[in-house]
Amino acid sequence: MPYMTLPRGFSIVFLLLALYCALDPFEPSPIVGFPPFDVHKIDMPAWSEVPTDRDKDNSLLKSELLFVNQVQGPESIAFDPLGRDPYTGVADGRILFWNGQSWTDFAYTSPNRSEQYNPKASASPMSYVKTEHICGRPLGLRFDKKSGDLYIADAYFGLMKVGPQGGLATSLATEAEGVPLRFTIDVDIDTEGNLYFTDSSTNFQRSNFIQLVLSGEASGRVLKYKLPLRNHCSHEERSISKRHLLKQGWLRKYWLKGDKAGTSEILAILPVFLTTFHAVAVKYSPEGKLLRILEDSEGKVVRAVSAVEEKDGKLWVGSVLMPFMAVHNLT
Repeated sequence: MPYMTLPRGFSIVFLLLALYCALDPFEPSPIVGFPPFDVHKIDMPAWSEVPTDRDKDNSLLKSELLFVNQVQGPESIAFDPLGRDPYTGVADGRILFWNGQSWTDFAYTSPNRSEQYNPKASASPMSYVKTEHICGRPLGLRFDKKSGDLYIADAYFGLMKVGPQGGLATSLATEAEGVPLRFTIDVDIDTEGNLYFTDSSTNFQRSNFIQLVLSGEASGRVLKYKLPLRNHCSHEERSISKRHLLKQGWLRKYWLKGDKAGTSEILAILPVFLTTFHAVAVKYSPEGKLLRILEDSEGKVVRAVSAVEEKDGKLWVGSVLMPFMAVHNLT
């Protein structure tokens, strides 16, 4: 087998670089401040099982960018029971509502938030990370279609709720089964009024998401919050997922009712794109059949995707990293 050897000078340089990275003398490493930092093995599907479907038309290139530099990091997009224009949570801790002409404040999750943290013209979504634990960072939004209440997954303040009139949200849960919520990221509600929400990690907060990615740890949880009955003050929150079941590369289905209640199964294996990291939106049927893939493989229009919301033949695209929303016509 042919091979190459490096000149002695290059070998010494590489050795010195390796020692520098190992010792990290000036502490530029993202893992500084997290002793002990453990790296975990990530189990992935076999390559032979990974779908190779692609969007050859790069359909997301046809998307329209909206509200450029008016919304910083619109992670989640929601529509109220009346179907009015979107609500979204932004990087400075507010939840905004589009009134047809401009964005207006609707709600906020932290009582400590003040106007000094309002957006500045030169700001970017990531520039707010240092104050998120003070101002809050609303990520997941979901309306109760019956009551009009908005349920919020705030990365730092946990599961929250605000009424149809908006204002300061009230806390519903900051822990589950005695373990604090560290990185609450999304929420949904079923027809019976039960809430299901996700906590990405029990060890890292959102401000340390880089460390979370580098570690590959799997402490994330899927949780259920049972709302109290009328005239009854108690509530219940509990984990409905085992941590070892939450693995990268798989889309899982958890059964709430029927003979399979309390169990989960692999619904689909997600496509993997080896050449580039780019914006992708994938649609599946309830049975796990791949229905549609939308891509912007060159990152010319939709550069990143955090969440999508389909409404009236259009796909609304939000991203925690971008200062805009995108809308793609599905028809």
